[in-house]
Amino acid sequence: MSGVRKRSVTIRGHRTSFSLEDPFYEIIASIATSRGVTLAGLIAEIDESRDRSSNLSSALRIYALDWVRNDSNKRR
Repeated sequence: MSGVRKRSVTIRGHRTSFSLEDPFYEIIASIATSRGVTLAGLIAEIDESRDRSSNLSSALRIYALDWVRNDSNKRR
């Protein structure tokens, strides 16, 4: 299992950080590529739509999990 790694990104003109395991980060980066958006752009989109009682790291994990689940259901 991969350890949690802290990363930083600039969204909407300010730096923010999040902590993700490498597999979740790789999924988020892959989603950004497949959608044709920058990683920072995707993270900003997720940040804007997240429940404010949840932190950004959790929102990123949930987004990645939902993406994988939806992609898996499309292949059935």
